[in-house]
Amino acid sequence: MRSANDAERGMTAPETLGLDTRVEIRKAAISLLEEMPEGAGRLVIDLSHTRHVDSAGLGALMLIQRRAAERRQTVTLRNVSDEIRFLLVLTKLDDLFQLESAFA
Repeated sequence: MRSANDAERGMTAPETLGLDTRVEIRKAAISLLEEMPEGAGRLVIDLSHTRHVDSAGLGALMLIQRRAAERRQTVTLRNVSDEIRFLLVLTKLDDLFQLESAFA
């Protein structure tokens, strides 16, 4: 029998999500996705410390979400700043993720 802890993993994104950090966060996230059972599970990425996201960072988030979709899992972005939320909306990527505020 699986516990509720099997169905959720969390990680904290770096202060700058970009060219220098994209490979590291993508590998860590995919590893966490693969720890959860396929067809169930949610990866929560905490962006509370993230101040800057560039195109490479957006690409990493898209690849994480794609792997989750292949495994029938979801990706939640938690504590998304107004600036990053605006960037996600502007690039039409906001629908790919569940967005959660600090008080959700």
